[in-house]
Amino acid sequence: MGIKAALSKPFAAFVLKGINKWKKNAVAAQKDMLAMLVEEAKDTAFGKDHKFSLIKDYNDFKKQVPIRDYEDLRPYVDRVIAGEADVLWKGKPLYFAKTSGTTSGVKYIPLSKESIPEHVKAARNALLSYIHETGDASFVDGKMIFLQGSPRLTKKNGIDIGRLSGIVAHLVPAYLQKNRLPSYETNCIEDWEKKVDAIVEETYREDLRLISGIPPWVQMYFDKLSDKSGGNKIKDVFKNFSLFVYGGVNYEPYRAKIEKSIGRKIATIETYPASEGFIAYQDSQSDRSLLLLVKAGMFYEFVPADEFYHKNPTRLNLGEAKLGINYALILNSNAGLWGYSLGDTIKFVSLNPYKIMVTGRIKHFISAFGEHVIGEEVEHALLSVANEEHVGITEFTVAPQIETKVGELPYHEWFIEFSNPPKDLETFSKKVDEALQKKNIYYFDLIEGKILQPLIVRSLQKDAFVNYMKGQGKLGGQNKVPRLSNDRKIANDLSSYQI
Repeated sequence: MGIKAALSKPFAAFVLKGINKWKKNAVAAQKDMLAMLVEEAKDTAFGKDHKFSLIKDYNDFKKQVPIRDYEDLRPYVDRVIAGEADVLWKGKPLYFAKTSGTTSGVKYIPLSKESIPEHVKAARNALLSYIHETGDASFVDGKMIFLQGSPRLTKKNGIDIGRLSGIVAHLVPAYLQKNRLPSYETNCIEDWEKKVDAIVEETYREDLRLISGIPPWVQMYFDKLSDKSGGNKIKDVFKNFSLFVYGGVNYEPYRAKIEKSIGRKIATIETYPASEGFIAYQDSQSDRSLLLLVKAGMFYEFVPADEFYHKNPTRLNLGEAKLGINYALILNSNAGLWGYSLGDTIKFVSLNPYKIMVTGRIKHFISAFGEHVIGEEVEHALLSVANEEHVGITEFTVAPQIETKVGELPYHEWFIEFSNPPKDLETFSKKVDEALQKKNIYYFDLIEGKILQPLIVRSLQKDAFVNYMKGQGKLGGQNKVPRLSNDRKIANDLSSYQI
């Protein structure tokens, strides 16, 4: 065992003592967090506009601060971009994380000197939790790779701008810099396919032990590694590879294919980072749910997802949240986000400690006929049948088909790229439809009432989704294919890849 691995174990034990303390007092920690955020921001332009000086508790806060999306907050953000200080948070942000919005085009999310350390600390603590639980710190002594966006930053009015993963690349602790790959020069390659090729060349002879990235792009890296090594499994390329860290999408649709590429099962850690804040991470190998980070510079609110578009939806704090309900997640942060709708939906699977699962996106659903089918439901329906039938899924998305032939009922159209296709596609489709009916009572009623016909699966060519994303200019990095759409834009583009 190397010195880094040896030292990481007592450090992990020390850090976990602090984590366990706030885990037991999460509601109180969130109450204190709200008070701190309001106090620190009361003299900002936003704080004055929303009478922060009069806010004494959460009920006052809800009266003064409405729920917003990025477009609603944009007038304040634009003032910050223009160089104005003390607008959303005291002073000026250190960075803007540049992200792609579904309705707002490019978004610029502020990162303050108070919020940035929370991103780094959360990523570190996810790894320390793993070390403390398993006793395995061997990955610390080898190389680690982070498949991420370019670390090149631009500057506007003194504020650095870049992708979150690129910004974080500048903040990796010094004691890990010698361990991390790829090189800065390789990370700066903008073309994703060229970048992955360069990463393969740079890493395939290294003692790589930890890999971090979004699953579909990690799979692309594995495929190219296998080609480079003459068809070898990843376990034979990297004999000490022991830990895969991922986030951004549900891993389950990718798990079987990735494990097949590796050649064995591997320990994984799911994380829930966003440009707006590092929200949660998996803290136990025996539990796939995510520990909500209640002392990470954010005060959370929860809106029942089925009320989100109401004029006055219910807003709950942590102490009011209940198990098993699909909530839209609202953030208030020490980077100056207030009543900010992140766009994600979550549900609590434990209240002691507070642990969550990400269930989808508030705008990614199908409700063409009132069924309100969400990501969690389609993923469960597909994977339960795929696992039973030993079918491999590379990627998929679902959309409604309303414009049907005369006499034909509308339906949900599933576009699936199989790595191991079903023997009988029609039987497979029927089983997936039955599984979805069991998961969503509204969908069941529409099928039973002959409003919808059972879903139809379209089998797609190999690399259909990679080619689609390439055509959209969204190959690699933090980009993801939406699982669900309430329109036909993605579906129509994918139709040309149908087998």
